Amino acid sequence: MKKLFGLVFLMLFLVSATIYTSSKPQKAASLEGTWELMNRYNWEDGNVSDTIPNTNGYQQVKIYSKGKVMWTRYSPDDSNEWFGYGSYTTTDDDHLEERLEYGSKVMMSIQDTIEVFRFELQLDKNTYSQISVDQDGNRTFSENYRRID
Repeated sequence: MKKLFGLVFLMLFLVSATIYTSSKPQKAASLEGTWELMNRYNWEDGNVSDTIPNTNGYQQVKIYSKGKVMWTRYSPDDSNEWFGYGSYTTTDDDHLEERLEYGSKVMMSIQDTIEVFRFELQLDKNTYSQISVDQDGNRTFSENYRRID
């Protein structure tokens, strides 16, 4: 009887331990990591009106780490250098804000007129889109990325 009681107790213990260890919490989607631009969208009346693929060797990469962002763009058809470094924050209402600290000459001239780049953020585990909106809140343009690290 002691062996049977001990066996039942052991089985209950193992079953209860399995319940507590088998359910791993899901990690929330995060911008932390390295992202490559897949394509861009033009928006009209709340819908995607045009998809702009990367062509002719065009590449753009962003790296987000510990509140900092760095990005670079390469286009064989453009002699300008394109890169930037700064800080970023995300908000609970799905928005991304980037503040440029320094960058290429072209980016620094843009930074003279735009201090904070604000986007609507659509974030999944392995993809994200940063969507520009106009003063009325209408989507106008987006960059769509996939995680590469």
